[in-house]
Amino acid sequence: MKMSNPTMRALLATAPDTPFQAIDVARPVPGSGQVLVRIRASGVNPLDLKIRAGEAAHARHPLPALLGLDMAGTIAAIGPGASDFRIGDKVFGMVGGVGGHQGTLAEYAAVDADLLAVKPSNIGFREAAALPLVFITAWEGLVDRANVQPGEKVLVLGGAGGVGHMVVQLAKAHGAEVFATDHASRAALIEGYGARAIDRETPVEAYVAAFTDGEGFDVVYDTVGGASLDAAFRAVRSYTGRVVSCLGWGSHALAPLSFRAATYSGVFTLLPLLSGKGRAHHGDILRAATPLAENGQLLPRLDPTHFAFAQADAAHDVLRQRRAQGKVVIEID
Repeated sequence: MKMSNPTMRALLATAPDTPFQAIDVARPVPGSGQVLVRIRASGVNPLDLKIRAGEAAHARHPLPALLGLDMAGTIAAIGPGASDFRIGDKVFGMVGGVGGHQGTLAEYAAVDADLLAVKPSNIGFREAAALPLVFITAWEGLVDRANVQPGEKVLVLGGAGGVGHMVVQLAKAHGAEVFATDHASRAALIEGYGARAIDRETPVEAYVAAFTDGEGFDVVYDTVGGASLDAAFRAVRSYTGRVVSCLGWGSHALAPLSFRAATYSGVFTLLPLLSGKGRAHHGDILRAATPLAENGQLLPRLDPTHFAFAQADAAHDVLRQRRAQGKVVIEID
C-alpha cells in the first residue's frame, strides 16, 4: 500500500481584496543546506499587505502566494549539509514570502539554514517572530553601512516605528547617544528605550542647534522616507556624517548632503532573498540579536492582541487600518 505524503495547513492569498484561503498542501522536504521548521509564529509586516494588494512589484511575489517573511519555530527535520542545528532547536529568521519563496503563513517551511539563528531563551516564539525583518534592517543600516561607534550622536527619524525602535535600541547597545523624532504622543515610548525624544514637528535646524551645537549628528537613520530623508540630509554632520535610509525610494535633492561632504547609503533588506547572495549574513545578524535580547538590550514592541492562525485576515486589518500598537504576530498552533 502506497503511503501518501504528509500535508500541512497554509493560508493562500489568492487575489487583491479577497480573504485568505485555508488550504492543505504537501509538507515541504528540506533540500541541501536546508532545515524543515515547524512554524509557531509568523510576523506581519507592511510589505505583506502591499504584496497582497498587488502593489509590491519589487518583492517579485505574484499572487496566488503564501505570504509572511518572519517566523519563529522549531527544527523538525534537517536536510543534507545543514549541520549547525539539531531537531528540536528553537529558531527564528526572515525566510521567505518574497521572490517566489514560500511564506510563513503555514505550519511548516523548508528554509536555508543560513537564514536562521537560535531563538533568544528569554522571549517566546511570538516575540521572536517580531524581530527578523526590523532588526536586520536596523543592523544593515546602523552597523554595516554607518559603522556606528561608541559616543557618537545618532538621530533616528521615526524612532517609535517598527524599524525605528530597533535602531534606537541597537544604537544604545553600541554605546551611542541617541535621539529620535516621532509624533509627540510617542515621546514616552522613545524615552523608555533610552533615547531623547524630539517632536517631529520641530524644525530640523532647531534640534540640530539644540542637541549638537549646530554641528549635526554623526549618524542619521531615516525610517520614514520622503520629506524625512530630505531632513536627514540637513541634520547630518559635515565630513564624517553618514545618512542611511530604508525607504530612500523617491527623488531627492542631494545638494544639502553634498555641501556637507557627508555620505548616504540605502538599505534593501530583501536583496539576499531575491538575489540568493548574502543570505548567510542575515543569519549572522540574527545571531547577534540573540545575546542582545538575552541581556535585556533588545525587546520588540508587540501589539497586545493575540491572533490565531484562523484570524490572519483580522491581523492584516489591524495593520491596514493603522490600529496596531506594535508588531502584529500570528500564532500557528
